[in-house]
Amino acid sequence: MHAMNRRSCLVSGLAAAALPLAPWAASAAVLRYALTPVPIAPGVWTVYGAAEPITAGNGGAIANITILDTSDGAVLVDAGPSNRYGEALKALAQDLTGKPVARVYLTHYHADHVLGATAFTPETIAAGPGLTADLRRFGSDLANGMYRVAGDWMRGTGVPKPGREAVDGVETIGQRRFRLIRLSGHTDEDLCLFEESSGLLFPGDLVFLDRAATTPDAKLPLWRTSLETVAGINHKLLIPGHGPVEPGRRGIDQTRRWLDTVEGQIDSGFKRGLDITELMAIPLPDWTSAIAVARYEYARSVMHLMPELERKSWPVRNPV
Repeated sequence: MHAMNRRSCLVSGLAAAALPLAPWAASAAVLRYALTPVPIAPGVWTVYGAAEPITAGNGGAIANITILDTSDGAVLVDAGPSNRYGEALKALAQDLTGKPVARVYLTHYHADHVLGATAFTPETIAAGPGLTADLRRFGSDLANGMYRVAGDWMRGTGVPKPGREAVDGVETIGQRRFRLIRLSGHTDEDLCLFEESSGLLFPGDLVFLDRAATTPDAKLPLWRTSLETVAGINHKLLIPGHGPVEPGRRGIDQTRRWLDTVEGQIDSGFKRGLDITELMAIPLPDWTSAIAVARYEYARSVMHLMPELERKSWPVRNPV
């Protein structure tokens, strides 16, 4: 499914983030995630990630994770970066709802969203067929990359084994109706969820808000098409993969603008003959000063996107 070498890009492809709330607490003896649930709607809480890259200091807890209460049990949208995080999330969901976790929806193949699912039983975990296949093929590399970056936070983390296939359509859990929409662009398969009874929209990492979008597995034309689909859903509240929850479409517009900016600068610099180091040094537009880790993610995007531009633009000579 993936043309690129996963092992070579895993560490560079691990980051994405959200609000500057610290969702971890560390001591010399024990590493422990201190998850802070923020109510966003009746019976719904979001645990915001940190507006940082993945580091050994934050344990990879940089993505938004949402807990929804239903009469059949708690529903989670994504599961965090590690088994330790998943266990803390499971306990939090039980405390908030008074019920065990009935479903864990995984939105896409990035470590900060999926590796916490190792704390849950396979029959609880739902993922698209592409994500499930990727976890089988590349999951060990994904976990190993996180061990190298986050260290002991990852103790006990293996590879999630989704036991439910997330396909296009509606799944009812308790009083909630989840419309599942399989899209792509941020990765090869991005699961978008719309909870019809409350109007909550979960586009995963197709949408970032006030945090620069990550591009290690991106296909920008497909991403833009998916953003159009997301924009067409009449929602009450949008919960981005990273960034603050919002009632409008600012995250959709900002994500598109960031992708256009990154692609435009790389394309322009390439045509001027700049190399990767020179491209990374190009100043960003003033509007990006309010976007968390913009310079960091722009540099990473140069590394992700420049090689493909070179392959498309440079002639290939047949060996004599």
